[in-house]
Amino acid sequence: MNVILFGPPGAGKGTQAKYLVKKLDGFQISTGDILRDEIKKNSEIGKKIVDKMNEGKFVDDEIVNELIKKVIFDPKKKNKLIFDGYPRSVNQARNLDLLLNKSKQKINFIFFLNVNKETIIKRIEKRKILENRTDDDLNTILKRYDKYMETTRPVLDFYNKNSNFCEIDGALKIEEITSKINDFITV
Repeated sequence: MNVILFGPPGAGKGTQAKYLVKKLDGFQISTGDILRDEIKKNSEIGKKIVDKMNEGKFVDDEIVNELIKKVIFDPKKKNKLIFDGYPRSVNQARNLDLLLNKSKQKINFIFFLNVNKETIIKRIEKRKILENRTDDDLNTILKRYDKYMETTRPVLDFYNKNSNFCEIDGALKIEEITSKINDFITV
């Protein structure tokens, strides 16, 4: 089963993705983790990623799409993909559809965790203290949130017509969100 979790930074995608990985024996495909790995490698791509993130911008679709392609065509991960934060643009959504079609896969469920800015601020401040994430600078997150909301509308329009699209109130407690996801997934 392949699942997409999307929502603004701090919406809880990673938390729910970890739960789904256990429940579905899947693989969490976090663009954030993939991008951070490239940064750690200090590769040319990693340097471009750092520049974009420091400006509060999203990384170019071409870079993200190329990194995702490797994951989708990994035979160990076929039909076990839990996308955490991808796609973030219509270009990425179309790319994902093409890659999945080429690899004879599909998306079973799309969960949009809808969260307002005030909730995000509280969560990011807490996460920064608990996890010491370097990408959790509040000003950067607020820029990323605004940019996310600007670019998300077309992605929502792209997916919300699908019968497998589910919008969930991301301001709920973790357990409540997990329960709502469980209501949709029957394995």
